[in-house]
Amino acid sequence: MRVNIHGKNLTITEAMYQRVDKKLSFLEKYFNIDEDTTANVVVRMFPTGLKLEITILTKVGYLRAEVVHDDFYAAVDLAMDKLEDQIRRQKTRLSRRHREKLALAFLKDKESVVEEPLKEKEIPVRTKTIAAQRMDLDEAIMRMEMLGHSFFIYTDNESDLIAVVYKRNDGGYGLLETEPAE
Repeated sequence: MRVNIHGKNLTITEAMYQRVDKKLSFLEKYFNIDEDTTANVVVRMFPTGLKLEITILTKVGYLRAEVVHDDFYAAVDLAMDKLEDQIRRQKTRLSRRHREKLALAFLKDKESVVEEPLKEKEIPVRTKTIAAQRMDLDEAIMRMEMLGHSFFIYTDNESDLIAVVYKRNDGGYGLLETEPAE
């Protein structure tokens, strides 16, 4: 992630830049952040105190925090708390919004997916290896929604097997579960 810090009536020191950069790195545990993601930080000095504004455009949407405090480092900590609260609220909102649709999709639809063999000209062009993290179904759906993907591969906590949750064309969700090899 690129961090742009601008100071108004204030000179930004290397220590200030490093503190903000270190604190913003916590976002990587919530989102897949690429190098194109930019965090804009504006620090304004007023006679009554310091105002810190942080704006980040992620794949999920904008994250924004604004804090007024006397101390720069305390303002950074308060802004990070606000950003973390926004992320939690967004995750809860996504989880609640899609919980009913998911339950209905699993009750109504128990169809199996049939794979068709590859034709001669349909050779996979790109190979990617991932580590399927351990989580439950709700968390997998939430991560898929937050990343903006149409499917998500994970290791199910209950069955200890690889599973894939995906978006269906009708707006619901589907789940592909694996069985242990005999």
